Amino acid sequence: MTPLAKQPRLGTETTETTEGAEGAEPALMTDPPKDALVRFLEARFACAQACTECARAGAVRVSALEPGPVAPPLHGPVRRAPAVDTERESTRHGLRRSLLLCVEVCDATCRLLSEDGIQDEYGLRLQVEWCRAVALECAHACDAVPEAADCAERCRACARACTDFLAILA
Repeated sequence: MTPLAKQPRLGTETTETTEGAEGAEPALMTDPPKDALVRFLEARFACAQACTECARAGAVRVSALEPGPVAPPLHGPVRRAPAVDTERESTRHGLRRSLLLCVEVCDATCRLLSEDGIQDEYGLRLQVEWCRAVALECAHACDAVPEAADCAERCRACARACTDFLAILA
């Protein structure tokens, strides 16, 4: 059983009845150990913070990238398009796409982790695992562009925080 499943809402008491006994007495469930709850909340906060930093770094990097060649004007003289290094443009387009996905997933994960009454542990685990995978993929894409080294490190830090949080959930 995971800390999330064991954790009743703070400030509430839950009861369950013992089975098989006639005139069953309600048994009071105790709160989880405070140190386990503190570790869970700290890991959740660290993961949310790392997701936020990763999303910010990705957004800054996306804004620094040029979106690509501009379409020629519909009216007026037709000019020859400048020669484009297709390999470099392909790398930049892949990086841009990867960064945008990472920003979206990290932002969604941070919002989910910031919610107070998370009850769906399975959904939370899937979101954090997806965030970890996307952050690692984005870090690999950033490795291909030397000026994106800082963004790659933030993506890896986000993936580590996700991994640490998933270990707490286990």
